[in-house]
Amino acid sequence: MHRSDFCVTTCFRDIFLFRDFFLMRHLLLLIVSSMVLFEVGRLTGAITIYPFPLLGPPSLGNVIGGFIFGIGMVLAGGCVCGSLYKLGAGSAGSLLAVIGMLVGSTFYAEIHPQWSTFAKSTVLSKDAITLPQWLNLAPTVLLLPLVTAGGLWLYREFRGGRMVRPAFAAGHLAPWRAAFIIALLGFASYVLIGMPMGITTTYTKLGATIAALFAPEHIKSLIYFSLKPLNYTPPFSDHPITGGPGPHLDAFATIQYPLLIGIVAGAFFSTLRLGEWKLQWRLPRRQFVSALSGGLLLGLAARMAPSCNIWHLWGGVPILAIQSLLFLTGLLPGTWIGTRLLTRFVIR
Repeated sequence: MHRSDFCVTTCFRDIFLFRDFFLMRHLLLLIVSSMVLFEVGRLTGAITIYPFPLLGPPSLGNVIGGFIFGIGMVLAGGCVCGSLYKLGAGSAGSLLAVIGMLVGSTFYAEIHPQWSTFAKSTVLSKDAITLPQWLNLAPTVLLLPLVTAGGLWLYREFRGGRMVRPAFAAGHLAPWRAAFIIALLGFASYVLIGMPMGITTTYTKLGATIAALFAPEHIKSLIYFSLKPLNYTPPFSDHPITGGPGPHLDAFATIQYPLLIGIVAGAFFSTLRLGEWKLQWRLPRRQFVSALSGGLLLGLAARMAPSCNIWHLWGGVPILAIQSLLFLTGLLPGTWIGTRLLTRFVIR
């Protein structure tokens, strides 16, 4: 991600800020590639859990969460994943964004009972998790025309030279290559662990762990931190594993902590190897305020949605999960609002 600067926030933000669809084409390449890989995996039996764990009934909460997430990621200058690799490269602004995400995702526990009640009251379908389930169709029936149309369009974009731009930075990785690599990593995660890559629960767990050092009784009193939404039998085990957002070492910690650490460390060593690492802290004060406030919104929205753009766009949309499609529906106008706020108050 670092060598290609493959940032999901940039994919969406540049559409509204510069009317530039370059990185969005590569995000679509990633999604179409994941559609193919996930469906082939399902048909061949390589993927044994379908749909994957943690996807729930679609509700209006997915749209609202996506909308707030879109605003937050633009103001933060990166999403839950992009901010990590930028932090590893020395961005002080991204450090503030990550701190904001920790605070925002931890604060969500305070409003969880009310938000959970709202989300449950606006459920659109109690039985269907994916669009094929809702329409009572085999996934291939919907995915095949989407993959065919998307593949033909991407082929035309490649032939027209719109998927490649000149790059002179040492160690640069073309975004289309990064898209394929990320799709393969997501597929490997799905096959080996039983679900695609996700990271936002880690922010909540880490935030709760820090908060418990100062207010242990209050953290224990919050219902949200006692929940165990992850409960499934992964492909690598004969026994179920469980996990939740609370400050405990569980399945969530085992799966997501290494990913969080790996993203930061990977970007750090990438810049260090090329002699590019430096602390980037000379920024206008309003950019620091924007990064922190955007991070707060990101962390909160990732729990409201629930989850983030990585989980939904790289994992849910490729299997046509209705939650993820609704998240995307809210993400687009949220990004537009975030871009308007950015140009009005931050990059004047």
